[in-house]
Amino acid sequence: MENVLDLIIVGAGPAGIAAAIYASRAKLSFVILEKAFTGGQIVNTYEIENYPGIKATSGFELSNMFREHAETLDVEFLSEEVSEIITDGPIKKVITNDGTYEARTIILATGASWKKLGAKGEDKFSGMGVSYCATCDGAFYRDKVTAVVGGGDVAVEDAIYLSRLCKKVYLIHRRDELRAVKVLQEHLFKIENIEIIWDSEVAEIIGDQMVEKIHVKNRLTDEEQMIEVSGVFIAVGSDPNSGLVLDQVETDLKGWIKTNEDCATSVPGVFAAGDLRVKSLRQVITAASDGAISVYAAERYLVTNS
Repeated sequence: MENVLDLIIVGAGPAGIAAAIYASRAKLSFVILEKAFTGGQIVNTYEIENYPGIKATSGFELSNMFREHAETLDVEFLSEEVSEIITDGPIKKVITNDGTYEARTIILATGASWKKLGAKGEDKFSGMGVSYCATCDGAFYRDKVTAVVGGGDVAVEDAIYLSRLCKKVYLIHRRDELRAVKVLQEHLFKIENIEIIWDSEVAEIIGDQMVEKIHVKNRLTDEEQMIEVSGVFIAVGSDPNSGLVLDQVETDLKGWIKTNEDCATSVPGVFAAGDLRVKSLRQVITAASDGAISVYAAERYLVTNS
């Protein structure tokens, strides 16, 4: 039992890093595993203006600050891809490409992934004009015409960001009003090189080797149009990265993990923090809060089950 840890944190976005900071301060024995890079989806956010104490920064810069903070507490980030998680019994197991970790508690902080549009040509032109990250790929479309698909915060943020680089940006939304917060909408409506196409969907993405145009259809009138664009940025929401535990913890119909206010799942000793759990607001600040809460709950679990 001497190799059994107190805690395994799976995922190193804001929730996972916050959990690591709190776990380190609590003197728990733990590991934090991340298959790709720290920061999660926020590294793709061009501008963050709603994190208390930081007036304005980029998601990439904020994620670096998170990591640097954790590293001052001697947190070691392990770059390993998790292939299996076993949650039954008092000892939980996480199997990665490099080995197996055992712990009495697990915090799942694997976040969510961009949702696909499902349009014809989307997969064909992925990486060749179709992108899910404007801040990653926007620079490739400087002085060109692009389209953003969606109506939430991310879609509006993407359109605003691209408007600074591109000659023109179309924002295509399937409804007649946006879902983004009002301050973002007000900003968007003032930008002259953004044109909003309401009540419409992208039926097909067309091109030869690269994206050349999109086939757009109005949902109410069935009117169709072809719009020449060099790039299509898709921002229509996200899906939870809960696949490894779908048959083990309770979820809703879409796979978002159900928890109580302490981030505890239906399995004792297993907690979910951040974007992958059922919640009303998915933001950096709520993810970080979940990370702190889940560690506090894990500590109490360890004390009562020692």
